[in-house]
Order: sequence, then structure tokens, then C-alpha cells
Amino acid sequence: MKKLCIIFRQAPHGTAHGREGLDLSLLSASFEQEVSLLFSDEGLLTLLKSQDPESIGSKDYIAALGALSLYDIETVLVCQESMQALGLELEDLRIDLSAALPTEISKHLAEVDEVLVF
Repeated sequence: MKKLCIIFRQAPHGTAHGREGLDLSLLSASFEQEVSLLFSDEGLLTLLKSQDPESIGSKDYIAALGALSLYDIETVLVCQESMQALGLELEDLRIDLSAALPTEISKHLAEVDEVLVF
């Protein structure tokens, strides 16, 4: 089984990067690849609870984050340093995940076969 880590680094609206990354995550998992997700930098904004993308004319792809467990995507990490830089707490985020230090992120990335950044 191939291990794939998808990193979300860009803000969720204004480009299709986040939607494409999430689509790729779910598609890859449906083909029995072991998929993990990492949110860092402005990609963390994807996880904020109080978003209304439809009010700015965007599709609400973010709601699909609730389906991660249905696709057996169990490893979802968030960069702890990015959280601190943006002044966010785990309670501010819409899904359960683990905050990881840069050393833990490096270790995780060394264990996967491919890394894709969106």
C-alpha cells in the first residue's frame, strides 16, 4: 500500500488548491492508498469552524472534511508552530486532529512514499 501525505499550505478561498487537494485525498483513499493530511501556514484557515464560503461565491468543499473517517483517512496533523503564529487553538478547528511539532512532521514525512503540496 502506497503512503501519501497531502500538505495544505494555502488559504482555502481564492484558488482551487484546497479543493483539489481534498479531492485528491478522497480519491486516493478510495483506491486504498494510505492518505495522511497536514495543514500548515495559511492552510490552517481551511479548518476554521465559522466559515461561509458561499457568501463570497465559493463552493463549500470544506464540508467534505467531515467525511475523512469514511475514507479511512485517520492521520490529520496541524503544524503547532503555524497555529501559534496565527493565534489559533484546537478548539477553533472544525475537525479533530493532532498538533505536531516540526520534528514530528519531519518524521512523518520521512515515513511516506509521496508528498504533495497544495
